[in-house]
Amino acid sequence: MGTAARTIVGRDTERRRLDELVGRARNGEGGVLVLRGEAGIGKSVLLDHVRGAARGMRVVEASGAEFETEFPFAGLHQLCAPLLSDVDLPEPLRTALDAAFGLAEGTPEIFRVGMAALELLTSAADAHPLLCLVDDAHWLDDASLRVLTFLARRVAAEPVVMVLAARHGLDDLPGVELTGLTDDDAHRLLADTRTTLDQAVRDRVLAEAGGNPLALLELPGAGGFAMPATSSVASRVERSFSDRLAGLPPDVRLLLTVASADPTGDPGLLWAAAELLGVKAYAGAHAEASGLVVLGPGVRFCHPLARSAVYRAAAVDDRHAVHAALAGVTDPVRDHDRRAWHRAMAGSGPDEDVAAELDRSAARALARGGVAAAAAFHERAAALSRDQDRRVERTLAAAHAHLDAGAPDEAARLLTTVASDDDATVARVELMRGRIAFVRHRDGDGPAFMLSAARRLAATDPRRSRDCYLDAVEMALVVGRASGVMDMVVEAARSAPAVPGPPDLLDALVRLAAEGHRAASRPVREAVAASPLWTERPALAGMLAVELWDVGTHGVITDWVLARARETGSPLMLRLGLGMAAASAVHVGDFSAATSAIAEEEAVADAIGVAPLGYPRLHLAAMRGRAAEARTMIGTFTAEAAASGTGQTIANAHWAAAVLANGLANYPAALTAAREATRHGDLFVTAIALPELVEAAARSGDHETAEAALTSLTERTEGSGTPWALGVGAYARALVTGDEADHRAALDHLEATSLAPYLARAHLLYGEWLRRQGRRRDARTQLRAARERLSDIGMTAFADRATAELRAAGEDVRGRTTGDTDDLTAQETHIARLVAGGATSKEVAGRLFISPRTVDAHLRNIFRKLGITSRRQLRELPTLR
Repeated sequence: MGTAARTIVGRDTERRRLDELVGRARNGEGGVLVLRGEAGIGKSVLLDHVRGAARGMRVVEASGAEFETEFPFAGLHQLCAPLLSDVDLPEPLRTALDAAFGLAEGTPEIFRVGMAALELLTSAADAHPLLCLVDDAHWLDDASLRVLTFLARRVAAEPVVMVLAARHGLDDLPGVELTGLTDDDAHRLLADTRTTLDQAVRDRVLAEAGGNPLALLELPGAGGFAMPATSSVASRVERSFSDRLAGLPPDVRLLLTVASADPTGDPGLLWAAAELLGVKAYAGAHAEASGLVVLGPGVRFCHPLARSAVYRAAAVDDRHAVHAALAGVTDPVRDHDRRAWHRAMAGSGPDEDVAAELDRSAARALARGGVAAAAAFHERAAALSRDQDRRVERTLAAAHAHLDAGAPDEAARLLTTVASDDDATVARVELMRGRIAFVRHRDGDGPAFMLSAARRLAATDPRRSRDCYLDAVEMALVVGRASGVMDMVVEAARSAPAVPGPPDLLDALVRLAAEGHRAASRPVREAVAASPLWTERPALAGMLAVELWDVGTHGVITDWVLARARETGSPLMLRLGLGMAAASAVHVGDFSAATSAIAEEEAVADAIGVAPLGYPRLHLAAMRGRAAEARTMIGTFTAEAAASGTGQTIANAHWAAAVLANGLANYPAALTAAREATRHGDLFVTAIALPELVEAAARSGDHETAEAALTSLTERTEGSGTPWALGVGAYARALVTGDEADHRAALDHLEATSLAPYLARAHLLYGEWLRRQGRRRDARTQLRAARERLSDIGMTAFADRATAELRAAGEDVRGRTTGDTDDLTAQETHIARLVAGGATSKEVAGRLFISPRTVDAHLRNIFRKLGITSRRQLRELPTLR
């Protein structure tokens, strides 16, 4: 297509944006821009433009390849390799990159590799601003794409610019959509080709190209450019490249096919394979003369469509021969995975040796975090398997990897190819179909599939059969769709096969449903106390601990999950532990710790490219009670949960609405929300929502509802017997009975716990009851304690309710002042707490998966909002201690 100076016509807005990014980098600030559009629309030419504009900057480049998507971190390696020898990375970070690039043993976690790559880029940018160019990003391997997305979200405070070109995807990053040129620009570009065309042909070219710049440049020289209207511009342009092949000698076409089949661009491999195929020496000059390829230090096609055109135009036998030759010259030690892939593509038919080699490649890919690559290797191995059982095993492995890679539709497609009469195999298929259904938000068949697997295994493997029931509950909890699942599982589990030994958790859950909390609390508690449950089903263990009102056990489980997560580097377990820690901190009244855990979980979620957990933020917003903020958040989560079918999130949102409304003394609204929160009997949510229902109903004059809710709550709290349970049960009972002894009992029980919000609310309810009894002096004592505690915690709505009650009791109360850190975001609060605790910018950066420079930028905002100028002053703030 020539140079950028000759071929860029139009695109003034895009060039200005790119020039602005380069200018910002020279001033120490970074940015990212994704150029999106169809093949040939001009993305690569704009990359040429920004490359030329980046004088004085260091430029590193990578490019996705259609035939390279199976190799994890291949694209990232292209970008990082030129920098590795120039930057002395700390050992843990260097080890992470080495593991990702297959240079060291280990299992790379995406966010650890991301932090290592971020340190590499930002360190390299210390000497000169850095420009990272990525072409054909839609063909990058999944692991590289996730790390590049991680990097793109974190370079704003660094002199690093990232420009990525892609036909689609990367929608979460800033970008521009390139469309066809205007008619005037299209005429100008066609005139620049200096090709003599009569008017009829010119009009046809303009019509066929549809404003696509590459088409405008290629079609005039292509015979038969007038393709049917249904073909895409890309296929027409690819056809134009194919037409160039027609007159080339067979040796030249074969050499071009070798180049198209090897995405590494290594000329050593190209010529070694060509020699094996008997290609004559003259073929190279003819190949370059075609304009399709440049055979320099790196083999490069003039456009990705040219590579595709050459490969697809080759005869099947030629493609097989080319892959066989490439397999023969690829280093079996240094590049075993590519060698295995070429062998698999050589078309020799079923071959157990090749299939076994692909299995080993899949294992290596998994060890390096390449789940999508493992899926491709397993799937190809299955296709090459002679033995039926091995084919089934490899197909299931491929489906499992596709599911873990976030491709449930691909996993479901593979499962349809599995045919077996073996109950164990069919059960595995059903379990996987259940997992797929849970992941698909609108597919409600997940529990049915998993329970079917349980029934199928009942006779042959009763222990595994029982595990299937619990797996269904755990999966429902993990994806936030537990509503109704527990009832379904328990009902089905009544006929579960018995196993030797004492009653297990499944027995305890069946008894809980049949006989209630008084009868089942002890066996459930014994099952929860066993650490194997934490290892196998941590979400269920945590939920049951709260169902038992056992804050101590919940804390122990949370600490174990977090320690295990930090030890193993598992992002899934780390997010679970942080979510549990945040919710726990909310309910003990440490909102600063809750905010920190939420911020860290959001950082991990962002690092791996998933949405953050919703329930911890809902709980904090509800208890904090800032009406406008809480209503916005509750409304957002309710709408999102309703759209996705995540019933448990909806229940959490209803609980949050009930707490907020009770705090605001809007008891009718609280009554409606609390009824919804308890409707399905969800674990954890129903337990903490019943006290809200009792309070709202009692204050609304709905005594029948209040008494029914109290009966249900008492069943739970007395069955538990913990101070938290007994305290909450006592103040709920006091709302219904009006018995002062219940109020006093609530205070006695809750003073023995760490649950400050519940103790403060017990003081508030007691004070309100005393005022209504005409005992204003006694009421003021309780209401002062409530107001002071609620204000210290930061429970705005309830504190205001206590203030109003105090005034009604005859006390002159000044307005409550807000805490110093109220204006900080969750991430700013977390950074402030870490720095106040003595952490350096580098230590904070490692915790939140951002760069030290970004930490310093956040600190400047924190200092400005708090009206301070130093870390020392930050450490002196009481709200951060």
